[in-house]
This record gives sequence, C-alpha cells and structure tokens, in this order.
Amino acid sequence: MLKRFLVIASLLFLPSMLVAAETLRVGMSADYPPLHFKQDGRYLGIEADNATAVGEILSRRVEIVEIPLEQLLPALQAGKVDVLMSGLSVTAERSAQVLFTDAYLRVGQMAIMHKSKVGRYSQPWAVYREGVRIGVKSGSTGADFAERELQDAEVSQFDNTEQAFAALRNDLIDLYIHDAPTSWQLANSMENDDLISLYAPLTEEMLAWAVRKDDGALAAELNRALQLMRGNGTLQYILNRWIPVTVEVQQ
Repeated sequence: MLKRFLVIASLLFLPSMLVAAETLRVGMSADYPPLHFKQDGRYLGIEADNATAVGEILSRRVEIVEIPLEQLLPALQAGKVDVLMSGLSVTAERSAQVLFTDAYLRVGQMAIMHKSKVGRYSQPWAVYREGVRIGVKSGSTGADFAERELQDAEVSQFDNTEQAFAALRNDLIDLYIHDAPTSWQLANSMENDDLISLYAPLTEEMLAWAVRKDDGALAAELNRALQLMRGNGTLQYILNRWIPVTVEVQQ
C-alpha cells in the first residue's frame, strides 16, 4: 500500500517538476528604455523581446521577474532567477561574480549637447578640448570616463539626467556624457528635441546576459539561441525596432 502511494505521489509531482524545468526565469530591472521597461503592465524593450525570442528557440516558457538594478546579481546568485537579461555591460567586477554569455550588442558612452552647440562640438574629439564643460551622472560609467580621460575638462556631476539636460539648456555645461540608451531616447523624444547626440561612442562596452558561475549548460543554450537570432535576422530586427539610429551588433 505504501509503495503504491509513493508511485502515485511521484506521478503527481512529476508534471510540476517538468513545468518548473521548462520555465526560464528572467531577471530584469525594467527601468531603462529602450533596453527594458514596463508600460501598462507589460514588459517592453530590447531585452523583453530578446527573452521572448530565446524562449521560443529553447521551447521554454519565459517568466520575467522584475528586480531593482542593485539586487539583480544577488537574486541570480540566490537562485531566484535563472538568467539576467537587463542590459548588463560586461565588466571585470561582474565577471568575477557571474558567467556572461556572448555579447549581443556593442555600446558606449555618448556626448549629448544643445543643438546650438553643434557647430563647435560636432566632432567626437571636441570632448577632449581644454576647458570644455562636461556634465556626468554621479557614480556612472560616464563619470569614471571623465575622471580618467578628460583631465583638462571642467566636470560637473548631476544626480539625474533631467538635471543635466536643464544644465545644457541653461548653458551651464557644453556636453553631457551618458550611456548610449539615453542618446537613443532623444531621437524619439519630442520634449527633448532641442538636444542632440553625436551617436559616436566614446567608450566600448559589451552588453550580454548573465547566469550563475556553475550554470555553464544554460550559458551554452543561450549562446546557441543568440547565434540563431543573429543568423536569421531576429536580433537585428529587435534592435531596429527599438533603436532609431544605426548600432553595431556584436558578432
């Protein structure tokens, strides 16, 4: 009788195990358009589309788990999600904690200016001029770049992009250096149509997905899916859908 009960219990439990195995839990901060954001209860952007495409290729149901940016890596390491698809740049610090897949996009820091300054700062090298007034977001990659590379500039730090945009309009700074997605959004933003980006990366950063260090099998699956997405044009279609300027797909 006990043996029969155990067999029945195992059969009842088996489907739930299979469902769990087929679900790909994707960690995403959903706060940085057009890479990833939430609108009207739906997850949208490049990473949301990437997750959908990967799920189709791997025949796995995708569950997006919204997690604040600073909690993404701890959530992955704690096993709360299987993969992070949240516009993460590959850095040495992160690589020590997680296993990155192949990169899917090459991005970098870009300079934004008021359109009245285009004549003077239209070339990428103009950012290196002596005395140029540079704005950066405190604690950002742009701030690190300015500290490292722009020794002759007058650097001002801002708490957010809105403050920096106001400084551009009030001629308090000449250029604002920030991540590529901020520049991409300018092309779709009517309220900021007085600002323009050079769209020329000042740094080189690779975006990739991250899994736990001991999950090489999943990383291999994701890389296989990514290779197929490149080959059949899915990745380029997704990027073209959300980015209004030409970008370089990482091969």
